[in-house]
Amino acid sequence: MNELTEKLIMERLIQQALEEDIGNEDVTTNAVMPEYKKGMVKLICKQDGVICGLKVFERVFKLLDENTEVSCFFKDGDEVKKGQKVAIITGDIRVLLSGERVALNYLQRMSGIATYTRSVVKLLEGCKTKLLDTRKTTPNMRVFEKYAVRMGGGYNHRYNLSDGVLLKDNHIGAAGGVKQAVEMARAYAPFVRKIEVEVENLEMCKEALDAGADIIMLDNMSVEDMATAVKMIGGRAITECSGNVTKENIERIKDTGVDYVSSGALTHSAPILDLSLKELHPEKDV
Repeated sequence: MNELTEKLIMERLIQQALEEDIGNEDVTTNAVMPEYKKGMVKLICKQDGVICGLKVFERVFKLLDENTEVSCFFKDGDEVKKGQKVAIITGDIRVLLSGERVALNYLQRMSGIATYTRSVVKLLEGCKTKLLDTRKTTPNMRVFEKYAVRMGGGYNHRYNLSDGVLLKDNHIGAAGGVKQAVEMARAYAPFVRKIEVEVENLEMCKEALDAGADIIMLDNMSVEDMATAVKMIGGRAITECSGNVTKENIERIKDTGVDYVSSGALTHSAPILDLSLKELHPEKDV
């Protein structure tokens, strides 16, 4: 996905998130702040991690009021420490209050994914295997979560179903076998599309290789069988392994020789990074 498309999708989804959270009005804020008053609030990091989503964080406030100013002291992908001031937000206090939760929801979620991804990437240092995400993302959060994976040092697998052919077990079952599934995909998909086949054992791996698969995904195979499969493939197809890959067990894959390892845990299991807006002051105290 190119940067412009990514930005357009993010813009639409941020708007929807604000509509969901604010509804007809922010009753609490309107009660205590019925009129415009300029103020400032600090964005504070409450634990060590990788910051990600600062532009999204800023856009939340600017959609409510384009005059809101967000001064950031870090950029996406930077490592931050507990207690550090990440940014200062200045503007209409009503905007600072009403946009707070949506802005933090995005920033904490994206920073958590970037932080978790960075920790997994470090475990793969010294080997050729690259870390991929999956489509196991939160509905309507995929564009944000996949961006966060990149900021953490990982790589994106296909963004959605139109990005490429991935023949999984149920596709193979529907087609009647690996050979038939690859042939049908080759006949239907544009010639520029690579065809990936998920295999569960060495016999299926040989079938996929003989059928001309471009990428072979070794799914939930033992480390020994993965290493054997990589040797069997011998560079004739790109290799990927998957199946409950987490920070706790990924190092076992380092010596198998696979080109890529995909992990759904990057997006579905990463804890948030704790961040908070603190010390809001009216204009007279700024």
